[in-house]
Amino acid sequence: MHVSHLSLADFRSYARVEVPLEPGVTAFVGPNGQGKTNLVEAVGYLATLGSHRVSSDAPLVRMGAERAIIRAAVVQGERQQLVELELNPGKANRARINRSSQVRPRDVLGIVRTVLFAPEDLALVKGDPGERRRFLDELITARSPRMAGVRSDYDRVLKQRNTLLKTAALARRHGGRQMDLSTLDVWDQHLARAGAELLAQRLDLIATLQPLVDKAYEQLAPGGGPVGLEYRGSAGEAMAEASTRQELYGVLLEALGGARKNEIERGVTLVGPHRDDLLLKLGQLPAKGYASHGESWSYALALRLASYDLLRSEGEHSAGLAQEGGERRVGEPVLVLDDVFAELDARRRERLAELVAPGEQVLVTAAVAEDVPGVLAGARFAVSDGTAEKLAP
Repeated sequence: MHVSHLSLADFRSYARVEVPLEPGVTAFVGPNGQGKTNLVEAVGYLATLGSHRVSSDAPLVRMGAERAIIRAAVVQGERQQLVELELNPGKANRARINRSSQVRPRDVLGIVRTVLFAPEDLALVKGDPGERRRFLDELITARSPRMAGVRSDYDRVLKQRNTLLKTAALARRHGGRQMDLSTLDVWDQHLARAGAELLAQRLDLIATLQPLVDKAYEQLAPGGGPVGLEYRGSAGEAMAEASTRQELYGVLLEALGGARKNEIERGVTLVGPHRDDLLLKLGQLPAKGYASHGESWSYALALRLASYDLLRSEGEHSAGLAQEGGERRVGEPVLVLDDVFAELDARRRERLAELVAPGEQVLVTAAVAEDVPGVLAGARFAVSDGTAEKLAP
C-alpha cells in the first residue's frame, strides 16, 4: 500500500498544495518552520484521525480559513481509492471515500496505515502513562479499525460517569442533600463492558508485540537487552487471572464497586483502562528513570519498528482491500520519519535507516539533505514557505 497523491487545502501553512508521491523513499527537505512536518502530519491524520503534534483540530486549519481539506489517492495492489477528510473545528468533521459523502470520518480508518517515528517518541519511554496508552490504542485501531468505535464508547461513558461523580462530590462538600447514585450501577456496567473489550485488545497486542520489540531492540542496540513489556492495570492483581472478555468484565465491575466510596469522595473514576500503564523494562529495571538517553531512544525506536513489523506481517496475510468480519485490511503501512535523524547519533541513524529502507513507502523530513542517510536514496522535495517542489533526480 502507498499514497500516490496528497492534496491539501487550508491545512496548516498550506493554502493549497499538490504532492505526487511514489513507492520507495521520498524526502521533504527544507529549513525548520517551512511546512515539512505538515505534509506527513496530514498523511498520519488520515491513518489515525488525529495529529501526533496537537490534541485538537483547530491548529490544523490555516489561519483565516474555516476548514481544512486532506485528500489522498491510495494504491493497494491493482486498486486505487480516493479518501478525503474535511476538518471543521467546533463542528463535525466530514469524510468521503471515492467521492461518496455517505461515510463517517472513522469509516476511513484502515485505508491508510502509518507508523510514525518522531522526536516526540522519546515520551513513550520518559513521559507520562497517557503517552503509552495512546501508543497502544492507536496501534490497536490500526490493526482493527472497529476499535475506534469501542474507544469512542468508552470515552463517552467515562465522561458521563465522571460528571455524575463530580456532581455528587460537590454536593457532599457543600453540605447539600445526598444524591441518588443508583444510576452508577448502570454506568459501571457500560464502562466495564467497553473497558473489557479495550483491555482484551491491549493485552493481546502486548503479548504479540513483546518478541518483536525484543528483536528490534537487539537490532538497534546489540547486547543491550533484554526488554520487557508489562501491563499495569488499575483493576488490581485479579486482572492477571482473567483470560476472557467476560472475566475482564467481571474484574472491572468488581474493582469499580470496591472503589466507589473513594470515587464519590474525589469525584472521578479511578478504575479502568484510562488509568492503566504499560511498564517498559530494560533488564530487571523500569526504563523510565533508569535507561540512559541513548537506551531510551533505542527503546522508543524499537517500539515503532515492532509496530511496523506487526502491521506489515498482518498486511501480508490480507492482500487487497477486503471486508472480513467488518474489518478493512490493507497491505504494508507507510513509514514516516519526521525529523528523527537529527535526534540520533551516527550509529543509531545508520542502523535505523538500514532497517526501514526496504519499506514499500517511506516518507522522511529533514532540515538539511545531509541528515538523510545515503541508504534512503529516492525522490526529493524542497519545502519552503508553503510550497513543495519536486527536485530533478
